Parts: sequence; structure tokens; C-alpha cells
Amino acid sequence: MVSLPVVDPNSSAGAAPAPALVDSHCHIVFRQFDDDLDGVAARWRQAGVRALVHACVEPGEIPAIRALADRFPEMRYSVGVHPLDTEHWQADTPMVLREAALADDRVVAIGELGLDLYRQKNLEQQLAMLGPQLDLALDLDLPVIIHCRDAAEPMLAELRQRHRQGAVLRGVMHCWGGTPAEMESFLELGFFISFSGTVTFPKALDTHECARRVPAERLLVETDCPFLAPVPRRGQRNEPAHVALVAKRVAELRGESLASLALSSSANAVTLFRLKLDKV
Repeated sequence: MVSLPVVDPNSSAGAAPAPALVDSHCHIVFRQFDDDLDGVAARWRQAGVRALVHACVEPGEIPAIRALADRFPEMRYSVGVHPLDTEHWQADTPMVLREAALADDRVVAIGELGLDLYRQKNLEQQLAMLGPQLDLALDLDLPVIIHCRDAAEPMLAELRQRHRQGAVLRGVMHCWGGTPAEMESFLELGFFISFSGTVTFPKALDTHECARRVPAERLLVETDCPFLAPVPRRGQRNEPAHVALVAKRVAELRGESLASLALSSSANAVTLFRLKLDKV
């Protein structure tokens, strides 16, 4: 895999270096970034973001995401189908995803896949997409990026069944919003937990407690941009530079420095996605 470049985050001489960060989940292919993506990239570099993992929600996005990876060498990406995008699932979709993953070593995960029973109740249809994607991740030895909303019980059931059969998946529960007990169950299965802008919301008490409890070696940070901008940017378009605000809040909740949190979360992203950074 090609090494990611070291990016100088300093915007002026003598400025203290920004802690090296990885935005482990973003969507800059979305139209919200059509007009100013170069400026967005300048800001994430200034904020110390050394690498980004761009999540895919449906196969039609893959050529555009690949073009973004050509444009921004610090970007890696996943291929997959989001549980709310069932209309994009076809009989040949697993093969399309497989071919895309094998064609580019910048593909570092399968996803984002998962279950969402908050917006849709079509569990069987979502499970029909989930299984083949989990199979693909196992076959290609890639981690999975899991979207799980109001669906911890069926998601755990699926993963535990595979685990009992020796099909041990690795991956991340992205944009974590579950309870501490649910988090412990996913941790027991070996998963990482990624926190987004929601961890900065004052009323997200369960998420705050999860951020305090998660082991340092299993913690990631992300933006999920353009959604869920963190405080004090809440209500605005989110962007990768704001992962620094997420990391800052997680560090506060854990009683540690931003530098320490950045170091551990970046190292975890490197481990999970097999990234290569010259320095972390």
C-alpha cells in the first residue's frame, strides 16, 4: 500500500504543530462540497488531518470517490452499500464491490454497511444486503465500517453467529450513539468505536459515558461530514477539519490531553485500516 504523505499543518511560521489526526469516516463526494473542496482540503491539512477514510454508501459513488483519492493523496476509501440504500442493491452488487476493492489498493474497508431501524423497518431486506458484504470483507481480509442505529440487537446477533462459526470480523462501529452496555458487547467482539460530532452535543449523555469508558486502543474519531457538525459548528456543514473539535471533546471527557488522544486514535486508525503514515 502506498504510504500517505506527511502534511505540514502549520499555517504560519512558529506556530505549534497541530496534533496528527485521522478522520476515520467522511463523505466529501457529496454535493455540499462541490464549490469549495480545495478550501476544505486546505483547512483539514491546517488542522493536522493526515489521513481521511471516505465511506461509500452505494456503488454508483465509487468512480467519483476514486477520483477524489487521485486528487487528495491522503485519502483512502471503502466500498459498500448503506442499509438505507436498499434500492441500489442488485444481484451483481457483491461482484461490483469485489472488483472495485481488488482494483485499487486504496480501498481499505467494506462499508458503510449495517442496519438502521430508526428510519426504516425493513430488517429482512437490510439483512439480505448485510450478509454478502460481511462475507466479502472476510474473503478479502478487510475491516467493515458498520452503521448501526436502533439495531444493536440484530447486529450483535449476526456478528455473534459468525463469531461462533470462526468467522471473526474486524471493523468499527462508526458514529457511535448506542449505550455503554451495547458498546461493551461490540468491544467483546473486537470492534473499534468511533465518535463523531454527536459526542460534543450536551444532551448526548450515553455517548459521553461511552467516550469515557472505551479502551484507548479501541477509540477512533470521525466527522461523518457533511453531517453532524460538532459544537460550536452545530447546524453548519461539517467538514474533515472539524475532527479536531471531536477529538478535543473526547479528550476532555477522558481527562487527557488532545495530543494524547490524537496519538492513540490515529494509531488505532492506522492499525484497523492498515494505513501507512510516515509519522503519527
